[in-house]
Amino acid sequence: MWSHSPDACWPRPNLAIRNDGELAQPQRDHYQRSRRKLSRCRLSQNSKDPIGAHLALSLKALEHATQDKALLAAARKTAEVIIEALRAGNKLLIIGNGGSAADAQHIAAEIVGRYKADRPACAAVALTTDTSALTAIANDYGFEQVFARQVAGLGRRGDILLALSTSGRSPNILAALTTAHEHGLVTVGFTGSKGEALGALCDHLLVAPSDDTPVIQQIHLALAHGICDAVEQALMREAARK
Repeated sequence: MWSHSPDACWPRPNLAIRNDGELAQPQRDHYQRSRRKLSRCRLSQNSKDPIGAHLALSLKALEHATQDKALLAAARKTAEVIIEALRAGNKLLIIGNGGSAADAQHIAAEIVGRYKADRPACAAVALTTDTSALTAIANDYGFEQVFARQVAGLGRRGDILLALSTSGRSPNILAALTTAHEHGLVTVGFTGSKGEALGALCDHLLVAPSDDTPVIQQIHLALAHGICDAVEQALMREAARK
């Protein structure tokens, strides 16, 4: 059911008095001419508090994630392989599109800088930030190759490619994972409940228990923070022993 609010942007009909004293039919105004635009002004009973609804949805998904044994095991294993790679002098390459591109930068910053505590710097690069490389590669080879070309140029055997894809179907992500395998990189994928097909190209796959893109991204970042914490603690223990 639709609820009516006096503060909603409902159009006011233009009423006119005819010569015979009767009310004329109201004229259709801009909003009434477009059902689509009019529907945007209506408030459903389920959308009166979109912020609270989103927080509730996020909380439910995160609680589900904490009970997902396969997800937690994959996250712990991912932390282990990243620690092993960084200890060996290898690096972490991270890719993603849109919001996942921003998450790639965020994660790289936590590894190169610090997560919570001072410790030795480590090598991590988000392949989403070099606008000259991104635009040149997209222009010359097509957008599908924007990450694969960088992986081919920067990746070395033993490095790790972390691919963030909520759908698990982005062509440029799939191409980069394929290239990573060809060059001997360890591949890790973060995706959502409908992206499990990504697992065919990943040595390790973390599947967020949601099919809602914003919620998937929130779970990805929460997992990434937990992995960064595990990596940082391991590196600090190693530094203390030296």
